[in-house]
Amino acid sequence: MVHSFDVLIIGSGAAGLSAALRLAEHGKTVGLICKGSLQESSTLYAQGGIAAVFDSEDSIEAHIQDTLIAGAGLCDEKAVRFTVENGRNAVEWLIDRGVKFTQEQDAQGEWRYHLNLEGGHSHRRILHTDDETGRSVSTTLVELARKTSKIQIFENHIAIDLIKKDGACVGCYSLDEDRHQVVIFKAQAVLLATGGASRVYLYSTNPRVSSGDGIAMGYRGGCRVKDLEFNQFHPTCFYHPEARSFLLSEALRGEGAILRLPDGSRFMQKFHPLAELAPRDIVARAIDHEMKRLGIDCVYLDISHQPKALILQHFPNIYQNLLKFGFDLTTDRVPVVPAAHYTCGGLVVDEHARTDVPGLYAAGEVTCTGLHGANRMASNSLLECLVYAKAAVQDILCQWKESATEFEIAAWDDRYVEDSEEEILVTQNWDELRRFMWNYVGIVRSNKRLQRASDRIKLLKHEVQEYYAHFRVSRDLLELRNLILIAELVVNAATARHESVGLHFSLDYLPVST
Repeated sequence: MVHSFDVLIIGSGAAGLSAALRLAEHGKTVGLICKGSLQESSTLYAQGGIAAVFDSEDSIEAHIQDTLIAGAGLCDEKAVRFTVENGRNAVEWLIDRGVKFTQEQDAQGEWRYHLNLEGGHSHRRILHTDDETGRSVSTTLVELARKTSKIQIFENHIAIDLIKKDGACVGCYSLDEDRHQVVIFKAQAVLLATGGASRVYLYSTNPRVSSGDGIAMGYRGGCRVKDLEFNQFHPTCFYHPEARSFLLSEALRGEGAILRLPDGSRFMQKFHPLAELAPRDIVARAIDHEMKRLGIDCVYLDISHQPKALILQHFPNIYQNLLKFGFDLTTDRVPVVPAAHYTCGGLVVDEHARTDVPGLYAAGEVTCTGLHGANRMASNSLLECLVYAKAAVQDILCQWKESATEFEIAAWDDRYVEDSEEEILVTQNWDELRRFMWNYVGIVRSNKRLQRASDRIKLLKHEVQEYYAHFRVSRDLLELRNLILIAELVVNAATARHESVGLHFSLDYLPVST
């Protein structure tokens, strides 16, 4: 089966949905494919918000400088300026389409947007919808996409590999899970908006769809990758055996939450002058250090000293979810641990969201724009999604050529493969990969740990290539194939960086000040 569109978008988070809607507004037909349901993406689970300059006491230059500082000197200043300068327009586009950000009345009785403060920011500039910003953005854009006739949605479709013709990307092969068959999508332009790769680690705040598919496909298709050694670990993931990767927003610390040891004592002031509001890499590493030093399973986040009304007003979703597990955010200290959260590196793109492959664009966490450098500052990620999705759409429209999809593509050939009776091999390799990546390539690394990870990756890569060649593709197999490539790229990047900077911390290259 062959599906043909003006533009193919792979991924349905903020980047993919906003690009699809913008293209549809210009009359282009869009094929939008997603691995699960249309709404299942990292955007859906984003609690914090979107950083943009809306306060008269804030400034573009302050936001730029905060981002550069958080990125530990490795940001691309041009990319930072481009993103921040386009930030307000991107947020106003969401507002115009119905996203309702939290407002408050000032002293004069005028309504204005309530702006949160998060780690690394010198001003309050985080627009949010209480503590469910991502859900608000996702729900609004999903509803619009379903009503738009120019957008055709393909749920439960897993992209396998890009299709190229004369060096340009013209589509992709995709597994239709509902029909158990591989189908072809072709288009004049393809946008990868597949998110990051945090599921390469055993513990992650991300949904399962974050398995690095777009990065892996792009790399196999000829794109450069950069900065994959910089994997951000969110400091405060709820620690409970029955909770599945529930994130406790950084906005909690912005509103005064304190990190405590089991005896109730604070510790962040020993690691950074900003204490709990230090950049995420420092907070995550501090928690990891204290857990290993004391041999404890977790530390505790405490906002019980703040007014109950403030907590219930700004964190209703977190409050209700914690109650299900017996914790009252207004009175209790909540157990937390770090977890893999964000992939700062990815496919290299320019300010037009172009990759190295003609016809192939990328936006969002799948990319390396240069915005984040060695460490992403809180709430810059949704901003990046929106800004670069718009940039991609503008370039696609500028490059447009009519009748550019009138060509044939070879069908997927699975005549010489069979159904597997050994799915346990995939399950075993999946678990082993994520476990040794957590232990060897996690918050703290060393040359010896990286070498051990590299040795295991070589073995797993061979096993999965053999499996891929002989059996019909499945979701688990495709994700495992991509994650092994991601793991290899991460380890190679980490091995090549002979310094500790930002999110890459090696015991063999300790900072001079340590």
